[in-house]
Amino acid sequence: MALESKATARHRPHLLYYGDDFTGATDTLATAAQAGLRSILLLAPPTEVRLAALGEIDCLGIAGIARSLAPAQMRDELAPVADLARRLQPRVLHYKTCSTFDSAPEVGSIGEAVRLLSPAMPSRWVAIVGGQPNLQRFCLFGNLFAAAGAGGDVFRIDRHPTMSRHPVTPMSEADLRRHLAGQGLEGIGLIPWTSYDADAKHSSSARLLALREAGARYVLWDVARQSDLVEIGAALWTAAEHAPLLAVGPSSVTQAMASAMPQRATLKSGGVAAASGPVLVLAGSLSPVTAAQVAAAKSFEIVRLDAVRLTEAGGQYCASAASEIARHLRAGRHTLACTVPSQGATANEGTINALRLAQAGGRLLAQVLREVPVSRMAIAGGDTSSHGMRALDAWGLTYAGTLAPGAPLCVLKSDVSTFDGMEILLKGGQMGGEDLFERLVHGA
Repeated sequence: MALESKATARHRPHLLYYGDDFTGATDTLATAAQAGLRSILLLAPPTEVRLAALGEIDCLGIAGIARSLAPAQMRDELAPVADLARRLQPRVLHYKTCSTFDSAPEVGSIGEAVRLLSPAMPSRWVAIVGGQPNLQRFCLFGNLFAAAGAGGDVFRIDRHPTMSRHPVTPMSEADLRRHLAGQGLEGIGLIPWTSYDADAKHSSSARLLALREAGARYVLWDVARQSDLVEIGAALWTAAEHAPLLAVGPSSVTQAMASAMPQRATLKSGGVAAASGPVLVLAGSLSPVTAAQVAAAKSFEIVRLDAVRLTEAGGQYCASAASEIARHLRAGRHTLACTVPSQGATANEGTINALRLAQAGGRLLAQVLREVPVSRMAIAGGDTSSHGMRALDAWGLTYAGTLAPGAPLCVLKSDVSTFDGMEILLKGGQMGGEDLFERLVHGA
């Protein structure tokens, strides 16, 4: 017991976060590292031995798959995270959601996550940060807006051409208070973006005090501009000094907190060199953004995967596809395997179980890498990334550089020598410009 308490006390991070999918978890890792915080992302909650071996860190992340799980499965997934938070008592526990907040009562419920994690933190209220401007996500008067692809037009989330039609968790409500109330977080108070430039009587701190005095359990912060996060961070850091706090939202939560934290190191440049060998990409995302990136990947041998057959029992098709991909890599060719057919979005999109497809992608990836290890790879698609990473024999990730906002390159940590040090990009369906996979090959 003495060993545990010493390790816990010495390695208590200021920030502990859980990413509800792996792509978002790497974005938060990059956010923390770029802010100069000593950071690492683990693929599971650490043992005391692992924790002690990490040394002193400011930001500890746990990459998870809660976004794709039913509430009963989320309880099994998040219980070890709650236990870790109780042991470490970080200043802030950040439940990292997708920047589009896509979730539902029956799949990836943010409300369920809050109910499971909030008892581990002493604070009597929960902060919700509603936008991430560097990814063109904005929250105005509680309503969420998002760009359609990098540099695209901005839509209210319930009218977004992709997120309003998401195959698993379509966003039909833009007001995050109403959206999250449907998941059990009722009575959410709002700090509107107009209060950030207001006089003392109408300031964000005055509004927060009034909401807390009225007994608000949940407080949503608008984010209209990147500069808003500085004011939010100062308020949350001050509150967390009194009682460690649970905060919910995208990587902007960590952006806000990092702006308020003392003794930060020099910022990292984040450049990426050209690949030193053949690059492997597995694109399981069905989004139009990923389809455009596949179409622009001129440096790659494209292997089109039949999504329906990939999920079939028996695994014969999966084994055959893995052999074809491995053959191209052995020949030194950059190889992109995808479920997007040459004519565009798959016609089978509505008939494929998304979780089964993601798990099949993980099995395919494991088979390929057993045959041909690579030094750099990418996985596109939130669920595909999560299950693909869990199929690898690895325990963590560190930040290496950024290819595009929301699309960092990371370095794999593994006890298996062929995997340890491999560079990997985990990309959500909406992240990156059309040339993202080309940048993965040629550097940025």
